Amino acid sequence: MSAPQRPRTHFPTGPPPRDERGLRRRDLLRLGALAGAGLLAEGGAWPAVAAAVAEAPRIRRRVTLGRTGLVVPDIGFGTSALRGDERLVHHALDRGITHFDTAEGYTGGEAERTLGRALRGRRNDVTITSKVVAAADDPAPKLMRELEESLRRLQTDRIDVYMNHAVNDVARLENPGWREFTRRAKQQGKIRFVGMSGHGPRLAACLDHALASDQVDAILVAYNFSQDPGFLERLQDGALGLAPGIDAIAPQPQLPALLRRAHAQRVGVMVMKTLKGARLNDMRPYETGGATFAQAAFRWVLASPDVDALVVTMRSPEQVDEYVAASGSEGRARADFPLLARYEARNGRSQCQPGCGACAASCPDGVPISDALRSRMYAVDYGDAGQALGEYARLGAGAAACLACRDPRCLAACPSGLPIQGLAIDAHLRLARGGVA
Repeated sequence: MSAPQRPRTHFPTGPPPRDERGLRRRDLLRLGALAGAGLLAEGGAWPAVAAAVAEAPRIRRRVTLGRTGLVVPDIGFGTSALRGDERLVHHALDRGITHFDTAEGYTGGEAERTLGRALRGRRNDVTITSKVVAAADDPAPKLMRELEESLRRLQTDRIDVYMNHAVNDVARLENPGWREFTRRAKQQGKIRFVGMSGHGPRLAACLDHALASDQVDAILVAYNFSQDPGFLERLQDGALGLAPGIDAIAPQPQLPALLRRAHAQRVGVMVMKTLKGARLNDMRPYETGGATFAQAAFRWVLASPDVDALVVTMRSPEQVDEYVAASGSEGRARADFPLLARYEARNGRSQCQPGCGACAASCPDGVPISDALRSRMYAVDYGDAGQALGEYARLGAGAAACLACRDPRCLAACPSGLPIQGLAIDAHLRLARGGVA
Protein backbone atom coordinates (compact mmCIF):
# COMPACT_ATOMS: atom_id res chain seq x y z
CA MET A 1 0.00 0.00 0.00
CA SER A 2 1.40 3.39 -0.94
CA ALA A 3 2.00 5.93 1.78
CA PRO A 4 -0.85 8.42 2.30
CA GLN A 5 -0.39 11.82 0.74
CA ARG A 6 0.55 14.45 3.27
CA PRO A 7 -2.07 17.18 3.64
CA ARG A 8 -0.93 20.60 2.44
CA THR A 9 -2.45 23.96 3.07
CA HIS A 10 -1.55 26.55 0.42
CA PHE A 11 -1.44 30.26 1.10
CA PRO A 12 -0.27 31.77 -2.20
CA THR A 13 0.55 35.09 -0.59
CA GLY A 14 0.92 34.07 3.07
CA PRO A 15 -1.54 34.04 5.94
CA PRO A 16 -1.72 37.74 7.00
CA PRO A 17 -4.78 39.70 5.75
CA ARG A 18 -4.36 41.16 2.26
CA ASP A 19 -6.46 43.27 -0.07
CA GLU A 20 -7.16 42.49 -3.75
CA ARG A 21 -3.70 43.76 -4.74
CA GLY A 22 -2.05 41.07 -2.56
CA LEU A 23 -0.66 43.55 -0.02
CA ARG A 24 -0.57 43.00 3.71
CA ARG A 25 -2.42 45.52 5.86
CA ARG A 26 0.93 46.65 7.31
CA ASP A 27 2.18 47.42 3.79
CA LEU A 28 -0.96 49.37 2.93
CA LEU A 29 -0.56 51.50 6.03
CA ARG A 30 3.08 52.16 5.15
CA LEU A 31 2.19 53.17 1.59
CA GLY A 32 -0.67 55.34 2.86
CA ALA A 33 1.75 57.16 5.14
CA LEU A 34 4.10 57.79 2.21
CA ALA A 35 1.24 59.16 0.12
CA GLY A 36 0.07 61.40 2.94
CA ALA A 37 3.57 62.81 3.26
CA GLY A 38 3.73 63.57 -0.44
CA LEU A 39 6.51 61.05 -0.99
CA LEU A 40 4.75 59.21 -3.81
CA ALA A 41 5.01 60.94 -7.15
CA GLU A 42 2.00 61.52 -9.35
CA GLY A 43 1.23 59.56 -12.44
CA GLY A 44 1.19 55.91 -11.44
CA ALA A 45 3.81 55.75 -8.69
CA TRP A 46 1.39 53.97 -6.36
CA PRO A 47 1.14 50.80 -8.49
CA ALA A 48 4.91 50.72 -8.93
CA VAL A 49 5.62 51.02 -5.22
CA ALA A 50 2.82 48.63 -4.36
CA ALA A 51 4.25 46.09 -6.78
CA ALA A 52 7.70 46.44 -5.22
CA VAL A 53 6.28 45.73 -1.77
CA ALA A 54 4.20 42.82 -3.03
CA GLU A 55 7.22 41.23 -4.73
CA ALA A 56 9.21 40.92 -1.51
CA PRO A 57 9.91 37.20 -0.98
CA ARG A 58 7.42 35.53 1.34
CA ILE A 59 6.46 32.10 2.58
CA ARG A 60 4.18 30.68 -0.10
CA ARG A 61 3.37 27.24 1.24
CA ARG A 62 2.28 25.90 4.59
CA VAL A 63 1.92 22.26 5.51
CA THR A 64 0.22 20.25 8.21
CA LEU A 65 2.89 18.66 10.39
CA GLY A 66 1.71 15.07 10.47
CA ARG A 67 -0.73 14.05 13.20
CA THR A 68 0.08 17.12 15.29
CA GLY A 69 -2.27 19.17 13.15
CA LEU A 70 0.11 22.12 13.46
CA VAL A 71 0.25 24.23 10.31
CA VAL A 72 3.82 25.39 9.68
CA PRO A 73 5.67 27.11 6.83
CA ASP A 74 7.71 24.85 4.59
CA ILE A 75 10.82 26.83 5.65
CA GLY A 76 11.28 27.54 9.36
CA PHE A 77 13.62 29.86 11.24
CA GLY A 78 16.51 28.16 13.06
CA THR A 79 17.93 30.07 16.03
CA SER A 80 21.26 28.35 16.70
CA ALA A 81 23.05 31.67 16.09
CA LEU A 82 20.37 34.03 17.49
CA ARG A 83 21.69 36.39 20.11
CA GLY A 84 19.83 39.60 20.91
CA ASP A 85 18.71 40.41 17.35
CA GLU A 86 14.96 40.82 17.81
CA ARG A 87 14.71 42.81 14.58
CA LEU A 88 15.83 39.73 12.64
CA VAL A 89 12.93 37.76 14.12
CA HIS A 90 10.55 40.59 13.21
CA HIS A 91 11.89 40.57 9.64
CA ALA A 92 11.23 36.82 9.45
CA LEU A 93 7.68 37.39 10.71
CA ASP A 94 7.18 40.05 8.03
CA ARG A 95 8.23 37.48 5.45
CA GLY A 96 5.58 35.03 6.66
CA ILE A 97 7.79 32.75 8.77
CA THR A 98 5.70 31.46 11.65
CA HIS A 99 7.72 28.48 12.89
CA PHE A 100 10.78 28.98 15.08
CA ASP A 101 13.17 26.22 16.11
CA THR A 102 15.32 26.72 19.19
CA ALA A 103 16.95 24.82 22.07
CA GLU A 104 17.88 25.46 25.67
CA GLY A 105 21.57 25.36 24.78
CA TYR A 106 21.59 27.64 21.73
CA THR A 107 23.88 30.63 22.39
CA GLY A 108 23.85 29.78 26.07
CA GLY A 109 20.09 30.28 26.39
CA GLU A 110 20.16 33.70 24.70
CA ALA A 111 18.38 32.32 21.62
CA GLU A 112 15.32 31.46 23.70
CA ARG A 113 15.46 34.79 25.56
CA THR A 114 15.70 36.76 22.30
CA LEU A 115 12.86 34.77 20.77
CA GLY A 116 10.72 35.36 23.85
CA ARG A 117 11.18 39.11 23.66
CA ALA A 118 10.67 39.25 19.90
CA LEU A 119 7.43 37.25 19.99
CA ARG A 120 5.67 39.28 22.68
CA GLY A 121 2.10 39.75 21.53
CA ARG A 122 2.59 37.29 18.65
CA ARG A 123 2.71 33.97 20.48
CA ASN A 124 -0.64 32.79 19.15
CA ASP A 125 0.50 33.52 15.59
CA VAL A 126 3.49 31.18 15.67
CA THR A 127 4.64 27.69 16.56
CA ILE A 128 7.79 26.93 18.53
CA THR A 129 10.02 23.89 18.75
CA SER A 130 12.53 23.72 21.57
CA LYS A 131 14.89 20.96 22.59
CA VAL A 132 16.79 19.56 25.55
CA VAL A 133 19.59 17.01 25.78
CA ALA A 134 17.89 14.40 27.96
CA ALA A 135 20.48 11.86 29.11
CA ALA A 136 19.74 8.17 29.56
CA ASP A 137 19.55 8.53 33.34
CA ASP A 138 17.92 11.96 33.70
CA PRO A 139 14.95 11.82 36.11
CA ALA A 140 11.60 13.41 35.28
CA PRO A 141 11.88 16.22 37.91
CA LYS A 142 15.19 17.41 36.43
CA LEU A 143 13.74 17.48 32.93
CA MET A 144 10.67 19.36 34.16
CA ARG A 145 12.90 22.03 35.70
CA GLU A 146 14.78 22.43 32.43
CA LEU A 147 11.51 22.76 30.51
CA GLU A 148 10.25 25.40 32.93
CA GLU A 149 13.48 27.37 32.49
CA SER A 150 12.93 27.29 28.71
CA LEU A 151 9.34 28.47 29.21
CA ARG A 152 10.56 31.40 31.30
CA ARG A 153 13.17 32.37 28.72
CA LEU A 154 10.61 32.10 25.93
CA GLN A 155 8.01 34.03 27.97
CA THR A 156 5.32 31.50 27.13
CA ASP A 157 3.20 28.92 28.91
CA ARG A 158 3.68 26.14 26.36
CA ILE A 159 6.04 24.81 23.70
CA ASP A 160 4.39 23.31 20.64
CA VAL A 161 6.97 20.57 19.96
CA TYR A 162 9.51 19.63 22.64
CA MET A 163 12.32 17.38 21.47
CA ASN A 164 14.99 15.18 22.94
CA HIS A 165 17.94 16.93 21.31
CA ALA A 166 20.69 15.38 19.15
CA VAL A 167 19.77 11.79 20.02
CA ASN A 168 22.47 9.29 19.07
CA ASP A 169 21.83 6.58 21.68
CA VAL A 170 18.67 4.47 21.96
CA ALA A 171 19.12 4.40 25.75
CA ARG A 172 18.15 8.07 25.84
CA LEU A 173 14.79 7.17 24.32
CA GLU A 174 14.32 4.18 26.62
CA ASN A 175 14.85 6.33 29.72
CA PRO A 176 11.68 6.00 31.86
CA GLY A 177 12.40 9.48 33.22
CA TRP A 178 11.97 10.97 29.74
CA ARG A 179 8.71 9.13 29.17
CA GLU A 180 7.31 10.10 32.58
CA PHE A 181 8.37 13.71 32.08
CA THR A 182 6.76 14.05 28.64
CA ARG A 183 3.54 12.42 29.86
CA ARG A 184 3.26 14.85 32.79
CA ALA A 185 4.29 17.90 30.74
CA LYS A 186 1.62 17.15 28.15
CA GLN A 187 -1.01 16.64 30.85
CA GLN A 188 -0.09 20.02 32.34
CA GLY A 189 -0.25 21.73 28.95
CA LYS A 190 3.41 22.79 29.05
CA ILE A 191 4.19 20.93 25.85
CA ARG A 192 1.78 19.95 23.11
CA PHE A 193 3.76 17.35 21.19
CA VAL A 194 6.90 15.26 21.69
CA GLY A 195 9.74 14.71 19.26
CA MET A 196 13.41 13.92 18.78
CA SER A 197 16.18 15.47 16.74
CA GLY A 198 19.32 13.79 15.49
CA HIS A 199 22.29 13.96 13.16
CA GLY A 200 24.67 11.34 14.56
CA PRO A 201 25.90 8.03 13.14
CA ARG A 202 23.31 6.03 15.10
CA LEU A 203 20.41 8.17 13.96
CA ALA A 204 18.82 5.34 11.96
CA ALA A 205 18.70 2.99 14.97
CA CYS A 206 17.29 5.76 17.15
CA LEU A 207 14.61 6.65 14.61
CA ASP A 208 13.68 3.00 14.19
CA HIS A 209 13.19 2.68 17.96
CA ALA A 210 11.24 5.92 18.27
CA LEU A 211 8.87 4.95 15.46
CA ALA A 212 8.45 1.34 16.62
CA SER A 213 7.59 2.45 20.16
CA ASP A 214 5.34 5.28 18.92
CA GLN A 215 7.25 7.82 21.03
CA VAL A 216 7.29 10.80 18.71
CA ASP A 217 4.78 13.12 17.10
CA ALA A 218 7.47 14.86 15.04
CA ILE A 219 11.14 14.44 14.16
CA LEU A 220 13.92 16.80 13.09
CA VAL A 221 16.79 15.04 11.34
CA ALA A 222 19.81 15.88 9.21
CA TYR A 223 18.96 15.27 5.57
CA ASN A 224 20.32 16.88 2.40
CA PHE A 225 20.33 16.45 -1.36
CA SER A 226 23.39 14.17 -1.31
CA GLN A 227 21.47 11.63 0.79
CA ASP A 228 18.70 11.30 -1.77
CA PRO A 229 19.02 8.07 -3.80
CA GLY A 230 17.84 9.80 -6.97
CA PHE A 231 20.51 12.48 -6.70
CA LEU A 232 23.22 9.90 -6.05
CA GLU A 233 22.24 7.81 -9.06
CA ARG A 234 22.43 10.79 -11.39
CA LEU A 235 25.69 11.94 -9.86
CA GLN A 236 27.37 8.57 -10.33
CA ASP A 237 26.39 8.57 -14.01
CA GLY A 238 28.87 11.40 -14.54
CA ALA A 239 26.59 12.93 -17.16
CA LEU A 240 27.64 16.50 -16.34
CA GLY A 241 31.30 15.88 -17.01
CA LEU A 242 32.24 17.49 -13.68
CA ALA A 243 34.08 14.35 -12.67
CA PRO A 244 34.49 10.90 -14.20
CA GLY A 245 31.49 9.49 -12.35
CA ILE A 246 31.73 10.82 -8.81
CA ASP A 247 31.87 7.90 -6.39
CA ALA A 248 29.07 9.18 -4.17
CA ILE A 249 27.78 7.08 -1.30
CA ALA A 250 24.78 7.39 0.99
CA PRO A 251 26.09 7.78 4.57
CA GLN A 252 22.84 6.41 6.02
CA PRO A 253 21.17 4.36 3.29
CA GLN A 254 18.31 3.48 5.66
CA LEU A 255 17.32 7.10 6.23
CA PRO A 256 15.06 7.69 3.19
CA ALA A 257 13.06 4.57 4.06
CA LEU A 258 12.78 5.70 7.69
CA LEU A 259 11.46 9.09 6.60
CA ARG A 260 8.94 7.30 4.40
CA ARG A 261 7.93 5.14 7.37
CA ALA A 262 7.56 8.19 9.63
CA HIS A 263 5.36 9.87 7.04
CA ALA A 264 3.23 6.72 6.74
CA GLN A 265 2.75 6.78 10.53
CA ARG A 266 1.73 10.45 10.26
CA VAL A 267 4.74 11.60 12.24
CA GLY A 268 5.71 15.14 11.26
CA VAL A 269 9.02 15.19 9.36
CA MET A 270 11.26 18.26 9.51
CA VAL A 271 14.82 18.26 8.21
CA MET A 272 17.94 20.29 8.98
CA LYS A 273 21.53 20.61 7.72
CA THR A 274 20.04 20.73 4.24
CA LEU A 275 22.93 22.84 2.91
CA LYS A 276 25.54 20.16 3.62
CA GLY A 277 28.07 22.51 5.14
CA ALA A 278 26.60 25.81 3.98
CA ARG A 279 29.66 26.77 1.90
CA LEU A 280 27.63 29.33 0.01
CA ASN A 281 30.53 31.50 -1.13
CA ASP A 282 32.03 28.61 -3.09
CA MET A 283 29.00 28.57 -5.38
CA ARG A 284 28.32 32.24 -6.05
CA PRO A 285 30.21 32.21 -9.38
CA TYR A 286 27.97 29.40 -10.64
CA GLU A 287 24.63 30.86 -9.61
CA THR A 288 22.63 32.27 -12.51
CA GLY A 289 19.23 33.75 -13.09
CA GLY A 290 18.82 34.87 -9.50
CA ALA A 291 18.71 31.26 -8.25
CA THR A 292 21.14 30.31 -5.50
CA PHE A 293 22.75 27.15 -4.23
CA ALA A 294 20.74 27.38 -1.00
CA GLN A 295 17.46 27.62 -2.90
CA ALA A 296 18.41 24.62 -5.04
CA ALA A 297 19.30 22.59 -1.94
CA PHE A 298 16.01 23.53 -0.28
CA ARG A 299 13.94 22.68 -3.35
CA TRP A 300 15.61 19.31 -3.60
CA VAL A 301 14.65 18.15 -0.11
CA LEU A 302 11.22 19.82 -0.13
CA ALA A 303 10.37 17.94 -3.32
CA SER A 304 10.52 14.70 -1.35
CA PRO A 305 6.98 13.48 -0.54
CA ASP A 306 8.25 12.35 2.85
CA VAL A 307 9.55 15.73 4.03
CA ASP A 308 7.07 18.21 5.46
CA ALA A 309 9.33 21.19 6.13
CA LEU A 310 12.90 22.27 6.73
CA VAL A 311 14.56 24.38 9.40
CA VAL A 312 17.64 26.46 8.69
CA THR A 313 19.66 28.93 10.74
CA MET A 314 19.10 32.49 9.54
CA ARG A 315 21.65 35.17 10.39
CA SER A 316 20.66 38.30 8.48
CA PRO A 317 17.65 39.88 6.74
CA GLU A 318 19.34 39.20 3.40
CA GLN A 319 19.66 35.52 4.26
CA VAL A 320 16.03 35.37 5.36
CA ASP A 321 14.98 36.80 2.00
CA GLU A 322 17.20 34.42 0.04
CA TYR A 323 15.93 31.37 1.89
CA VAL A 324 12.24 32.34 1.88
CA ALA A 325 12.39 32.78 -1.90
CA ALA A 326 12.54 28.97 -2.18
CA SER A 327 9.22 28.54 -0.36
CA GLY A 328 6.31 27.13 -2.30
CA SER A 329 8.39 25.31 -4.88
CA GLU A 330 6.32 22.48 -6.27
CA GLY A 331 9.32 20.72 -7.78
CA ARG A 332 12.95 21.16 -8.72
CA ALA A 333 14.21 23.77 -11.13
CA ARG A 334 16.07 22.73 -14.26
CA ALA A 335 19.36 24.18 -13.00
CA ASP A 336 19.18 22.63 -9.53
CA PHE A 337 20.91 19.34 -10.24
CA PRO A 338 23.90 20.84 -12.12
CA LEU A 339 24.43 23.39 -9.34
CA LEU A 340 24.22 20.79 -6.57
CA ALA A 341 26.40 18.34 -8.51
CA ARG A 342 29.05 21.01 -8.96
CA TYR A 343 28.95 21.68 -5.22
CA GLU A 344 29.45 17.98 -4.55
CA ALA A 345 32.35 17.81 -6.97
CA ARG A 346 34.06 20.79 -5.30
CA ASN A 347 33.38 19.97 -1.65
CA GLY A 348 32.53 16.28 -1.37
CA ARG A 349 36.10 15.36 -0.37
CA SER A 350 36.37 17.95 2.39
CA GLN A 351 33.15 17.54 4.33
CA CYS A 352 32.11 14.86 6.78
CA GLN A 353 28.62 13.66 6.00
CA PRO A 354 26.23 14.09 8.95
CA GLY A 355 25.24 10.73 10.32
CA CYS A 356 27.84 8.61 8.52
CA GLY A 357 29.94 7.23 11.39
CA ALA A 358 31.77 4.68 9.24
CA CYS A 359 35.01 5.67 10.94
CA ALA A 360 33.65 5.45 14.49
CA ALA A 361 35.22 2.11 15.41
CA SER A 362 38.46 2.61 13.48
CA CYS A 363 40.32 4.78 15.99
CA PRO A 364 42.29 2.80 18.62
CA ASP A 365 42.21 5.90 20.87
CA GLY A 366 38.45 6.30 20.65
CA VAL A 367 38.53 9.79 19.15
CA PRO A 368 34.93 10.97 18.42
CA ILE A 369 35.88 11.70 14.84
CA SER A 370 32.51 12.72 13.40
CA ASP A 371 31.78 14.99 16.37
CA ALA A 372 35.19 16.67 16.04
CA LEU A 373 34.68 17.21 12.31
CA ARG A 374 31.18 18.54 12.86
CA SER A 375 32.58 21.09 15.34
CA ARG A 376 35.11 22.10 12.70
CA MET A 377 32.26 22.51 10.20
CA TYR A 378 30.59 25.03 12.51
CA ALA A 379 33.81 27.05 12.58
CA VAL A 380 34.97 26.77 8.96
CA ASP A 381 31.74 26.41 6.98
CA TYR A 382 29.17 28.11 9.20
CA GLY A 383 31.54 30.79 10.45
CA ASP A 384 30.11 30.32 13.96
CA ALA A 385 33.10 30.27 16.31
CA GLY A 386 30.94 30.30 19.44
CA GLN A 387 28.98 27.19 18.53
CA ALA A 388 32.13 25.45 17.28
CA LEU A 389 34.06 26.09 20.51
CA GLY A 390 31.10 25.04 22.65
CA GLU A 391 30.51 21.80 20.76
CA TYR A 392 34.19 20.90 20.80
CA ALA A 393 34.52 21.60 24.52
CA ARG A 394 31.91 18.90 25.19
CA LEU A 395 34.20 16.29 23.61
CA GLY A 396 36.77 16.34 26.43
CA ALA A 397 40.13 15.57 24.87
CA GLY A 398 38.55 15.78 21.43
CA ALA A 399 41.00 14.92 18.68
CA ALA A 400 44.16 15.46 20.75
CA ALA A 401 45.30 11.89 20.09
CA CYS A 402 45.40 12.60 16.36
CA LEU A 403 48.38 14.92 16.81
CA ALA A 404 50.74 12.03 17.55
CA CYS A 405 48.91 9.26 15.67
CA ARG A 406 51.14 7.07 13.50
CA ASP A 407 48.41 4.56 12.63
CA PRO A 408 45.60 6.48 10.91
CA ARG A 409 43.27 3.56 10.23
CA CYS A 410 40.44 6.08 9.96
CA LEU A 411 41.63 7.02 6.46
CA ALA A 412 40.72 3.62 5.05
CA ALA A 413 37.42 3.60 6.95
CA CYS A 414 36.00 6.76 5.37
CA PRO A 415 33.77 5.88 2.39
CA SER A 416 34.11 9.46 1.11
CA GLY A 417 37.89 9.32 1.18
CA LEU A 418 38.27 12.30 3.49
CA PRO A 419 41.73 13.12 4.88
CA ILE A 420 40.35 12.48 8.35
CA GLN A 421 43.56 12.81 10.31
CA GLY A 422 44.38 16.19 8.81
CA LEU A 423 40.85 17.48 9.35
CA ALA A 424 40.77 16.20 12.93
CA ILE A 425 44.12 17.82 13.71
CA ASP A 426 42.89 21.07 12.19
CA ALA A 427 39.76 20.86 14.37
CA HIS A 428 41.86 20.38 17.50
CA LEU A 429 44.26 23.21 16.69
CA ARG A 430 41.36 25.54 15.98
CA LEU A 431 39.07 24.61 18.83
CA ALA A 432 40.99 23.14 21.75
CA ARG A 433 41.54 25.40 24.72
CA GLY A 434 43.78 28.23 23.55
CA GLY A 435 43.00 27.53 19.90
CA VAL A 436 41.55 30.07 17.48
CA ALA A 437 38.37 29.11 15.60
